[in-house]
Amino acid sequence: MEILQYSEAHKQFQKRLRAFCDREIQPQADRWEQDHQVPREMWRKMGQAGFLCPSVEKQYGGLGGDFLYSFIVADEMSRTWQTGLAASLHSDVVVPYIEAFASEDLKRKYLPGCVSGDIVTAVAMTEPAAGSDLAGMQTTAVETGDTVTINGSKTFISNGVSCDLVVLAAKDPAVADKHQAVSLYLVEAGTPGFKKGRQLEKMGWHSQDTAELFFSDCCVPVANRLGAHGGGFFLLMDKLQQERLACAMGAALASERIVEYTVDFCKRTKVSGKPLVRSQAVQFALVEMVAEARIGRTFVEKLIADHMEKKNIVVEVSMAKFWTTDVTHRLAARALDLIGPFGSLEKCPMARAFRDTRVMSIFAGTNEIMKGIAAKFMGL
Repeated sequence: MEILQYSEAHKQFQKRLRAFCDREIQPQADRWEQDHQVPREMWRKMGQAGFLCPSVEKQYGGLGGDFLYSFIVADEMSRTWQTGLAASLHSDVVVPYIEAFASEDLKRKYLPGCVSGDIVTAVAMTEPAAGSDLAGMQTTAVETGDTVTINGSKTFISNGVSCDLVVLAAKDPAVADKHQAVSLYLVEAGTPGFKKGRQLEKMGWHSQDTAELFFSDCCVPVANRLGAHGGGFFLLMDKLQQERLACAMGAALASERIVEYTVDFCKRTKVSGKPLVRSQAVQFALVEMVAEARIGRTFVEKLIADHMEKKNIVVEVSMAKFWTTDVTHRLAARALDLIGPFGSLEKCPMARAFRDTRVMSIFAGTNEIMKGIAAKFMGL
């Protein structure tokens, strides 16, 4: 029995998206990697075709769909071998903060643009001296009357160059309890005092723009706050289940793509006149790789089903995040062993996959943090 049940609407959505990726993304993916940037127009094309923020309610321009649509998007995007058009980050990680916690005025102002691709979003939590320890952030937000003044900096912000709207985490320096000092605010690009830093040159994810963000007496309306003052830390905790599930989805799907490519390569590549797959050692290696990829997919699909039923799966998604991301990088390394010298060339997708999968164990909370969370909730 299939874990996830796809309706006809899901299937038609997937069919349209695959055609879109084949036509609009796949032919340009390599150039985006070289340029270290995705053209802004691609976000609009993606949105206008109906593939961004599928969970957003129809009254704001979205499909009003379930989370299975997000899995379909992640699946099809994984086939493009690029990370720059980070639809899952925008649709499943950042925009849900606006959907769940913004005022009605803010929803009407921003959600339609998020759906259409006219607004690209980012979430700014990580700082130079505060990574996985969110409570240790130093960026301040002082509310005075109807205005909040923000000072500080953020780093390693995905979509940092292209973003139009940032969900920013900052603390009130007057509040002693670090867990009750953090609030979330929406800050538009172009706001005086908000400057984007240089695009960071990374080992992988070359087409995905990552940057530093700086705030110097940056003033936004208090009305741009998400939720109650001092409630930001708890809002972040509320949404991290879905963020880490999205990471696990991406890793499990990357594993499938790596295994598919490697199996195909070994079938069509001959050594001493025989395909590589005729070697027992290669057969055993491929079987082990396929097994790990299938286990990861099954685990993730079960968690997607549980998440759609609104179950609390904090422990399970923490486990899935560290396990799937460790596995996918290990599979990429093993693929290079099987492929041999060709795998070191940039025209081989495995060279990119090896670089791109390495950071997955670091972002959205390091894998060590994931194990610590699981241990805490398990009472260990």
